Amino acid sequence: MTRRTLLASTAVALALTAATGCATLGLEHPPTAAPALPTVERTSARPTAPAASAALTDAQARAALITESDLGPPWTRTRGAATWRDGMLKATTSTPVCQQFLDDLYADELLGGPARAVTALDDPDTGAQLRYQLTGHRPADVDRRLAWLKTMPGKCARFAAKATGDTVLDVQVSELPLPEVGDVRQGLRVTATLWGANGGDPTVLTLDVAAVRAGQDAFALVDGGLDDAPNAATQAAVQLGVRRLADVRKQPRVQV
Repeated sequence: MTRRTLLASTAVALALTAATGCATLGLEHPPTAAPALPTVERTSARPTAPAASAALTDAQARAALITESDLGPPWTRTRGAATWRDGMLKATTSTPVCQQFLDDLYADELLGGPARAVTALDDPDTGAQLRYQLTGHRPADVDRRLAWLKTMPGKCARFAAKATGDTVLDVQVSELPLPEVGDVRQGLRVTATLWGANGGDPTVLTLDVAAVRAGQDAFALVDGGLDDAPNAATQAAVQLGVRRLADVRKQPRVQV
């Protein structure tokens, strides 16, 4: 069985299973963004029990983070920020709204800061990195941020940005389909192209951006790297993130 066949089989199995807990995925990196996977399960926007509406404890927030075990090989716990973050994300542009988007992308504050819990995973085979965080902001504040992110493909569809060493990036932002999970969600595909000198090959940074609110809880992730974004990992992380939050909400509240 090829890795591509294994990926397709695993994605279908993840979408159809009703079991909770961790799912180990054999993931591959498709050359283009894949369509959203089928719905796994939806959370209710109106919690029925008072405890369900309470903010997560610190222990619950940490337990709700996805791990390398969820995504499976080749993903591992990160060894530090990817080298391309400062080189291509720390950039400036003359358009204020696009500058704000770049700043939030670089600072990992797509839903505002500070985050309740943060994790990062690396794919050493491709140099890709997935950064995932839970926010503690109120649902109304999260929804405003999601609505703002939704405007980015229109307001910042394509713009120039100056990066390290006065290099100029061609940045494009487009919609990214996400699985129909949670209550409100927004996905974006961001590409930043740095053209090589004297007609050389360009350097392309490709990022999947996803933000989801499930009930009172919300998370955001940025997943990608040079040349390609491992979209299958993005799709899986979105579904697993919502499921993990639902599982944590079912457990007793323990303060640690």
